[in-house]
Amino acid sequence: MVPRVVSDERGYFQEVHKSSEYEENGIGFRLVQSNHSCSSRGVARGLHYQLPPHEQGKLVWVAKGAVWDVALDLRPGSLTFGKWFGLELSDDNHRVLWIPGGFAHGFVALQDDTHLLYQCTSEYNKESEAGIFWNDPELGIAWPQEGIEVSDKDRALPRFRDARYFPENYHFR
Repeated sequence: MVPRVVSDERGYFQEVHKSSEYEENGIGFRLVQSNHSCSSRGVARGLHYQLPPHEQGKLVWVAKGAVWDVALDLRPGSLTFGKWFGLELSDDNHRVLWIPGGFAHGFVALQDDTHLLYQCTSEYNKESEAGIFWNDPELGIAWPQEGIEVSDKDRALPRFRDARYFPENYHFR
């Protein structure tokens, strides 16, 4: 989604989230936590998610810089289970990405001093924290650059086939 952006010689104003526009497109959610991540070029974070009943939908955008952002469907029974979607989010293109609960999320910073912001539908819950190794060959995610830097914690995440998923008939909030 590209929200309304008003630009002039002073800069720009952007409507990142407007509930009525999301609801008109069949997407309704309540945001309860906001996060801000700052990364250097080449830093990858993810693929992260939370298990029920603390799964998080995320509204993601970049305030400064650029990222390659990825969402991975972890909902067994979904037609897109195990499939990923990626796109560039930047302060130039003003794109905003909605990632529903039941998806893992990750990104790699494409520029130094990149600021990614995201609002979540549930609060962080350590006991529900889960993840999948960012570069699992089984997933075939097209990460855009070489020399990606990953934390020890993210490097130790399980492969897709060994990850914990969502219950087959779980109703996502």
